[in-house]
Amino acid sequence: MKINQIFVNLPVKDIWETKEFWTNLGFSVNEQISDERAVCIMMNDTISIMFLTEEFFETFSERPVPKGDTTQVLVAIGLDSREEVDQVVNAAVANGATQHEEPQDHGWMYQNSFWDINGHGWNVIFADPSQILS
Repeated sequence: MKINQIFVNLPVKDIWETKEFWTNLGFSVNEQISDERAVCIMMNDTISIMFLTEEFFETFSERPVPKGDTTQVLVAIGLDSREEVDQVVNAAVANGATQHEEPQDHGWMYQNSFWDINGHGWNVIFADPSQILS
């Protein structure tokens, strides 16, 4: 079996603010499956993030949307360079996100992270497995 697409579903309070945040970071929107209840942000051709209003999100699960300062998921995304990692995190912070932790350099992997405007955690990484020392 091989997965050919991933759709991550995350609850948000404001669709339009969320759409503006992610497009300001340089990501595109799949308008065909976006409306006033949901916005589909394309990470690439096969990975999409579905940001759903909390009310709409709750129609997909019998569990309530977490309230307050809780964390259910940390999403990690990989980019092609350390510079791209910092560019995305810096753009996110400039558009209302908050820095999650200081950048970490593990030699073979570089990581920076942020909490987006909805409180979702994003670890942004560049990894070069050929640099792992055994």
